[in-house]
Amino acid sequence: MPGNNQNPDNSLTSRVPQHIAIIMDGNGRWAKQRNQPRFFGHKAGVEAVRGVVKACAARGIKVLTLFAFSSENWRRPQKEVSLLMELLYTALTREVSKLNDNNVRLRIIGDRSVFSEKLQNRLRKSEEQTENNTGLILVVAVNYGGRWDITQAARKAIEKVLAGELQASDITPALIGENLSLADLPEPDLFIRTGGEQRVSNFLLWQLAYTELFFTQTLWPDFSAASLDDAIESFSQRQRRFGRTGEQVENGEGA
Repeated sequence: MPGNNQNPDNSLTSRVPQHIAIIMDGNGRWAKQRNQPRFFGHKAGVEAVRGVVKACAARGIKVLTLFAFSSENWRRPQKEVSLLMELLYTALTREVSKLNDNNVRLRIIGDRSVFSEKLQNRLRKSEEQTENNTGLILVVAVNYGGRWDITQAARKAIEKVLAGELQASDITPALIGENLSLADLPEPDLFIRTGGEQRVSNFLLWQLAYTELFFTQTLWPDFSAASLDDAIESFSQRQRRFGRTGEQVENGEGA
């Protein structure tokens, strides 16, 4: 079922996850180490994105979700936020044709209403340009927060109750899940956070419930295909139980 991949194989995970979600952390520190402004690191981070997208496609990963700009990032200095918005626009303008040429489908999640009309149009056109592609699905989360995602899903359910289409008792976890931003995609199998921090920072809170977590000290601009392979190797060694015992998983019970 889309949006619910809690039906693993047997004892160990498949070697390659279907869906990888990444918090790309460490751009500012990477720049500081080189005595450069933070924005220098953000630009280098875009180069890292290009390499990781290529690596994921080559490894048969179906979905890659990147946390590009959180709903909390508006708290950063206004100049940095403005530069990040410009970088997002420029990156989409330059990269979407390459994504299209490589059969990558781009999806954008998050609250777009606060963006400039120019940026909103660029987001929409970038999605439209790649919407018929059948390869890797690249999801970019901008002005996104897990709490926002759950709230908007709950609001949709409440609106149906008020309209008489549902009873309050009809609101179930499955119903909420059907209204989340990634409802039509498998939940992430593997979550990666670069930069040494060990928290999920309001990213895909609902969807990460049973995701395997991988934290690395590597700063995002230095995250390479080899770094990705390290995370996938760690993932492949884990037993995913989803509430069952190890013996049940090994025997294929309750899958």
